[in-house]
Amino acid sequence: MYNYYENVKNDVENYIKENKEYFKATDLEELEKELNEQCWISDSVTGNCSGSYTFNTYEAEKNLNGNWDLLQEALEEFGCSDVNPIKRGAEWCDVTIRCYVLSQAISSLLEQMEENNDPILDEIFGCNTDED
Repeated sequence: MYNYYENVKNDVENYIKENKEYFKATDLEELEKELNEQCWISDSVTGNCSGSYTFNTYEAEKNLNGNWDLLQEALEEFGCSDVNPIKRGAEWCDVTIRCYVLSQAISSLLEQMEENNDPILDEIFGCNTDED
């Protein structure tokens, strides 16, 4: 079964590596906020900008296999319980779940990076501190 949490977490990690020089954060809280804002609309993380992460209905359907409960949670969280996901399509459902797990994936990743003293955090924060 496709693990949305792990896959989104991996995509966020890749996003950080590819965009580290563009972050303005000086601490984890600011970085978490930036990541939530930027990744929400990043096709490489959620697919929410274009409406598709996979750009392939069949791949989106494979991702959804076994994740219908997670989709239901996402629909309820976003106030879309009355939406018929079948009519919206597999790619819409896939993006909805990715957006739903995004915040948790970011929090988990940043916690892991902090525990491991990941040098990329020093790179990001070091570039953004004001020195007199």
